[in-house]
Amino acid sequence: WGHLHTLNSRLYCSLQSHGLLSTPGLSQAPFLCVALSKLCWLPECLALLLFQVEEEYCNPHTADRAPQGKLPLMWGQSLYILGCLMAEGFLAPGEIDPLNRRLATVPKPDVVVQVCILAETDAIKAILRKEGIEVQTVMDVHPIRVQPARILSHIYARLGRNKRMNLSGRPFRQMGVLGTSRFYDIRDNIFIFTPQFMDLQQFYLALDNKMIVEMLRTDLSYLCSRWRMTGRPIVTFPISHTMLDEAGTSIHPTVLATLRKLQDGYFGGARIQEGRLSEFLTTSCRTHLSFMDAGPADDICDEVAQYLDHLLQQTAPKASKSPAATQKGGLHRFRAAVHSTRDIMSLVSKAKELHVENVGMYIPSKLFQESHASLNLLGSTQQQETKPFSPMELDLPKDAEGNVDGRAIVEQLRACQTLQDQANWLYVLYTLKGPDWDTQVYGEPGSTVNDLLLELYGKVSATRQWALIRYISGILKKKVEALDEACTNLLSHQKHLTVGLPPEPREKTISAPLPYDQLTRLIDEASKKNITVSVLTQEIMVYLAMYIRTQPALFAEMFRLRIGLIIQVMATELAQSLSCSAEEATESLMNLSPSHLKSLLHHILSGKEFGVERSVRVTDPTMAPAVSIREVGPVGATKTERAGIVRLKSEIQLIKVWSQPALNLTVSGCLSRTLLLCLAKDTRQGQWQRRRRLDGSLNRVPVGFYQKVWRILQKCHGLSVEGFILPSSTIKEMTPGEIKFAVHVESVLNRVPQPEYRQLLVEAILVLTLLAEVDVHSIGGLIAVDKIVRIASDLFYEEQKILGAEDNMLERDPATGICTLLYDSAPSGRYGTMTYLSRAVVTYVQDFLPSSGCTMQ
Repeated sequence: WGHLHTLNSRLYCSLQSHGLLSTPGLSQAPFLCVALSKLCWLPECLALLLFQVEEEYCNPHTADRAPQGKLPLMWGQSLYILGCLMAEGFLAPGEIDPLNRRLATVPKPDVVVQVCILAETDAIKAILRKEGIEVQTVMDVHPIRVQPARILSHIYARLGRNKRMNLSGRPFRQMGVLGTSRFYDIRDNIFIFTPQFMDLQQFYLALDNKMIVEMLRTDLSYLCSRWRMTGRPIVTFPISHTMLDEAGTSIHPTVLATLRKLQDGYFGGARIQEGRLSEFLTTSCRTHLSFMDAGPADDICDEVAQYLDHLLQQTAPKASKSPAATQKGGLHRFRAAVHSTRDIMSLVSKAKELHVENVGMYIPSKLFQESHASLNLLGSTQQQETKPFSPMELDLPKDAEGNVDGRAIVEQLRACQTLQDQANWLYVLYTLKGPDWDTQVYGEPGSTVNDLLLELYGKVSATRQWALIRYISGILKKKVEALDEACTNLLSHQKHLTVGLPPEPREKTISAPLPYDQLTRLIDEASKKNITVSVLTQEIMVYLAMYIRTQPALFAEMFRLRIGLIIQVMATELAQSLSCSAEEATESLMNLSPSHLKSLLHHILSGKEFGVERSVRVTDPTMAPAVSIREVGPVGATKTERAGIVRLKSEIQLIKVWSQPALNLTVSGCLSRTLLLCLAKDTRQGQWQRRRRLDGSLNRVPVGFYQKVWRILQKCHGLSVEGFILPSSTIKEMTPGEIKFAVHVESVLNRVPQPEYRQLLVEAILVLTLLAEVDVHSIGGLIAVDKIVRIASDLFYEEQKILGAEDNMLERDPATGICTLLYDSAPSGRYGTMTYLSRAVVTYVQDFLPSSGCTMQ
């Protein structure tokens, strides 16, 4: 208190000199109570006395305020002392606000994102030079060391690690773009890390160049809106051999167009400055990782420390060959050469544990070379269209004891000629023997099942066979690095998720954020151990998170995203567009590239019409046909089809001019079958059934639907849907506008597995809402909505029979008993669904209405 007395005395004199304090004994102290000892106290509050209230009303701001409450108030007194210290110049603002939070409201200039383009090899550097783009290779930027983002995750995992205190350190987490967009000072060396989405080993999305460009655009836009650090962010964009075209002689057109936009200085809504890493050292954000400094001898066994020690021993990078030359068959990993010293072998094993992909690109060293030729699994690159099989369904070779003979399976693996067969046999070995079983495929130890799967994954990645890529990714249990973040992002926008196909309990609901391991385990369980469905579910979850960040309007009036139904609808859309079977449509869906799958999801969410075109790679006629998604115009055809229709019309005009009688011969000789199919596609048949299927799968309802359901429950005892009841007591617990009520209504409607039928139930409930707006006290007891829909279907069937409709047009859905033609009827019009539903509601509800005292208009 002695120090406080001295400080208060100095503050007292300071306040008097500033005119903020009146003389002791006077009644008008602006805000302080001053004792005779000249100690200044800040009261808890200032108040008007009771007899001063009337005076204050007559003359505002004239009555004196008297101190009330605690005196001294420690919190207020502390702020008062800090303020005085700053006023006297004893404290600077940065000393009490080291994070610069006070600058958050200060207008700042637009963030400029610095982008450095690097070439993986000298060959790629030469290709870029031909296009007029001058870049450096990874070796050219020395002493700056370029590493993948995965290494930064391992580095941060050492933060807080202490063996004596038994502390394991920071949990391993994937690094986001904010973490990789800065320089790091580690042991007196400068490190820069590539973005996470560029990691080819984590997930296969980086194999699609269009997806790489899309993720780059998203990250740059995110940096512009979220960067708050000192200095500018810097993004390292390496150009690897996977970004070349099929011939390997030029850059992929999508990537090349992106590079030119980056040079122009504006991309994805972000201001860009393109240059070299050395030019950005003074303007970029730099972070010193002091916990990575050399420590005691106990840390010598640390994997990351040994790995960094090896990096720092390299005085200068050495040139490395291109991956195509050093890795046969597109192998994306490096085997260690056989060395005699234990240290070198230990270092290689540590590097493998860190999963350093394409080590030669980041650590040019003689240690990482192939000790033998690549596994010759591929005799031919053709893809055989066989579905993945279960090992239990096969007649596997047995040994003398009756057990599965793994060596005989290895011999069959050697004889395989297609990638699909190799993947199937490796899956058999993976399931029966485990990933670490040594196949000895070379006649010597060292080739485990997991190693062969990784090699096959590299070969399949080079050929872009997406169905097989997804299949092998599922076997290797590759997971999307940002899966838990994508799930949390969707939940933060108040959207529930379901995985797996309906009904429950097969369909699992996600209503709260889950840890990464628990989330992936739930997806695998809901997918019934189906490898490709599990991988596809993760992929679609990431795309949904991308769209909800950039286009939240797509998810209006949708509170539950049913990923299993979305996958099912995707396959159905492809089956209708390609006029193929369900098996062929599923195969086509799995063969879609990530960018085309994302585009298909966008068309389904937006409700826009789209077309599907088959395409065959001209350079490789043995490849299976792939499909691509194209947006259709207002006439309902893709660009190619519209061009074909125009050409068809012109040729028909020529036929009319020539007046040739043999029209059929002329058409068959002049017009292609594709153009005739275009005319067949130009029809509206199936349009409304497709719309109901999409809306039912997405749980999309009209605006204000749930509020109207709440008003219906006010005038009845409840709604029944296929035996599941929504009681009227619900409105006593929930308000019309809260999300909990909407989710509860959805849970009842989701008991219906058929999306078209579910949407008809929604339309029937909308008709019932018209009664809720009429001045009727009650419209009955428990209303069976499904019965109303069946009455409407019967009325529709009878009227169509009278009009002469054929029996094959009036087939009924065997699962629901509803006329399938009713699914494809427009809502409005003379024969629209709303017409028959209105008549059905009147028929059903009239028995419950009062006999008198009620008039309906």
